[in-house]
Amino acid sequence: MKLARLTVLLFIACAMLVTTRPEHAQSIALKDAFKSDFLIGAALNRRQFSEEDERALPIIKTHFNTITPENQLKWQLVHPSPDRYDFDGADRYVAFGEKYGMVVIGHALVWHNQTPSWVFQDSNGNPADRNTLLGRMRDHIHTVVGRYKGRIKGWDVVNEAVNADGTMRETKWLKIIGDDYIEKAFQFAHEADPQAELYYNDFDVEKERKRDGILRLIKKLKAAGVPIYGVGLQGHNNLTFPSVQEQEDTITAFARLGVKVNITELDINVFRLFLRTRGQESF
Repeated sequence: MKLARLTVLLFIACAMLVTTRPEHAQSIALKDAFKSDFLIGAALNRRQFSEEDERALPIIKTHFNTITPENQLKWQLVHPSPDRYDFDGADRYVAFGEKYGMVVIGHALVWHNQTPSWVFQDSNGNPADRNTLLGRMRDHIHTVVGRYKGRIKGWDVVNEAVNADGTMRETKWLKIIGDDYIEKAFQFAHEADPQAELYYNDFDVEKERKRDGILRLIKKLKAAGVPIYGVGLQGHNNLTFPSVQEQEDTITAFARLGVKVNITELDINVFRLFLRTRGQESF
């Protein structure tokens, strides 16, 4: 599909969702309206997938056919201490998706944020060495992905590893393990569930320097035989960025590498334009 049409469809989807009240939820179903084009996804918090949010529940069930957890599968919640995993929330999340026939996505296995400090430290609080951190990464990924093998369709394996200028972000993962930490994360995820789709996820990918850096990363991973299925583009947009051409160039560039492109977040900020019209842009 041409991106101009994709962009229009996404904006229509957002408008339809915003204007739909729970009591009218049965009248319009986004997942049905766009079933020939793409899945419609939502990020869920614990109250939502536990079915405690009575206002959100009918909207979620009616409009969405794929879900991602906001936080429940991030390291700090699912693996808070070296000898303890907490799968209560994650189990509820997966069960919710299965109950309503949704495609369930996992987010995120390796990230520099929301990862406990102990992950990167030895028993004395000093930086862990490469082998120790690799072992922890492997055990974590094998345990979490393995638990939901065949139930979670795809995983954001590595999240936000590239800087705005296209260089690799100097995370503790990179500093301790080295340049191959992303390759290792994908390797471990594939070992844990060979059928799962594996993604790299990032934001501001439409900006040329960052896009080029991520393209280099994907080319490197594919050349090494890493089983990467797709790239997630976080769409933190406003009314002037990104342009249709920037979106087109970005999606086309990754498609040419043979990976799928997911729009993993889609928010549209209108406040800068609103303030500019009132001379308050510096606010």
